[in-house]
Amino acid sequence: MDEQTINTRTPKQLRIGTAIFFFISGFGYATWASRIPTIKHQLHLNDAQLGIVLFALPVGLMFTMPITSKLLTHYSSRGIILLGSIFLNVILVLIGLTNSMWQLVVMLFFFGSARNLLTLSINTMGVGVQGLYSKSIMASFHGLWSLAGFAGAAVGLVMVYFNIIPTWHFVIVSVLLTIFTLYFIKDTLYQKPIPQSKKPIFSLPDKYLLKFSLICFACMACENTMYDWSAIYFQKAVHAEKTTATAAFVIYLVAMTSGRFLGDKVVTRLGIKTVLKFSGSFIFCGLLLAVFLPYIITAAFGYILVGFGVSCIVPMVYSLAGKSKNMSSSSALASISTVGYFGFLLVPPFVGFVAHYAGLQWSFGIIAMFGGLIVFLVSKITEEQQEQSSPVILPDYE
Repeated sequence: MDEQTINTRTPKQLRIGTAIFFFISGFGYATWASRIPTIKHQLHLNDAQLGIVLFALPVGLMFTMPITSKLLTHYSSRGIILLGSIFLNVILVLIGLTNSMWQLVVMLFFFGSARNLLTLSINTMGVGVQGLYSKSIMASFHGLWSLAGFAGAAVGLVMVYFNIIPTWHFVIVSVLLTIFTLYFIKDTLYQKPIPQSKKPIFSLPDKYLLKFSLICFACMACENTMYDWSAIYFQKAVHAEKTTATAAFVIYLVAMTSGRFLGDKVVTRLGIKTVLKFSGSFIFCGLLLAVFLPYIITAAFGYILVGFGVSCIVPMVYSLAGKSKNMSSSSALASISTVGYFGFLLVPPFVGFVAHYAGLQWSFGIIAMFGGLIVFLVSKITEEQQEQSSPVILPDYE
């Protein structure tokens, strides 16, 4: 049976089906992130211990990268999406059942692995669906991931308000997401396995790409710090109740999601370099505002600034890096993405260790410096480098 026989859906149906799995990925991750403060309290973890726990998820994600790439050379992306989505939902339930720090570490490692299976496969499918359209639609998939994150955090806020424990919260979400998975998988694009490339999967960024790699690292470090620590910061530094702390995380997600949907229009008016400078400044000012004025209104406004700041940096940097004359666009993006992922991997646990010995305000103050680093690095981008390049299909780094 060939691809055309299997793909009987219209391009619109395939686009909707693929979008559903971007939503599942974002909603599942935000479900976990919205209950981090509750789980930290239930397991009696200090900040340093939470740092170790949070380290497990990106380790699982990066460890599974070559495995997922290998699977995609032997099986269709539809099959890997089905596997990744169900695996993600099963592990989410098991996270809610953990009763010790090390059980949580193991479950988060596998949660990261499941996220990688789902993320790489939905992006592979997204590229395939993009080929059915003459206009760019990948940005809408990325925006939907963020929208799903906001929705997942909002549901988490409701669960916290009604004192529903994470175990039942995760079970409810997992069952619903599994139903969506089984129903919509038939509306996804069937793709033949990708032939194995003989080229290395990853090469270090060259001199042209180095500044872009560091910008991605700084942005991803700030973004994942907000995912993992923003609600806890509100509880410990702002001294807010748990419902308000979760609401602060939702506020950050709303700002980030809004920025991603508005980003293309703003870049068209102001240019990439100007928007990148503003983005780094927003991160720097937003985090310092939360540090020096740790009150509900001022810290929440700081979170809004950070959300807008991190929203579009990586896609904009990808579009610039895609013009590298020494590497293909795909190799260039893979190179800076991998460096960027170390921001996810290393910085949030670092925040935990600093918080344990010096306090969360010191941690957030240090992370604010990454915003300043972004502004400095952007100032080094030449006029030639900032010229608009042809559209680049952007991987979903979330």
